[in-house]
Amino acid sequence: MSQRKIVVEPDPILRKKSEFLEKVDDELRRLLDDMLETMYSAPGIGLAAVQVGVLKRAIVIDVSKDKEKKNPFFLINPEIISTSKNTSIHEEGCLSLPGYFAEIERPSECQVKYIDYHGKKKEIKANGLLSTCIQHEIDHLNGVLFIDYLSKLKRDMIVKKLVKQKKELDKVVL
Repeated sequence: MSQRKIVVEPDPILRKKSEFLEKVDDELRRLLDDMLETMYSAPGIGLAAVQVGVLKRAIVIDVSKDKEKKNPFFLINPEIISTSKNTSIHEEGCLSLPGYFAEIERPSECQVKYIDYHGKKKEIKANGLLSTCIQHEIDHLNGVLFIDYLSKLKRDMIVKKLVKQKKELDKVVL
């Protein structure tokens, strides 16, 4: 396993749709393992493959509270098949938008079908933080960021600040 570099907004890859995976093999499992290590070290609770520059429909999640007992969750080709009419609001952040948070309203529950780490078809009904995290990460696979749920003014302010930060980081000091 190795850590990968997390892509930061306004990188154009974050706005692209990820491709469906045809098979689960050792190469994909290596990517998932790398993503998990990257997510844990960031630290975060969810990471989509596009956030490490890979346009594949793969997600890793771990919303466990206890750092000692990790409970990683791998979703390949995840698809939301239903959502509740009830909504909930969570403060969301994103590893691709470091330092920015906003309260986002989403369906409080979602039912998702996906393929697991071992290539088995699965389905889960998620609620609470897990539901929010799954929806957030699936948005990434579709080129959507949590800031897209904000007003244009708020979104533009955040992107402008991220562009400025990126320019500062890109400066070479001799």
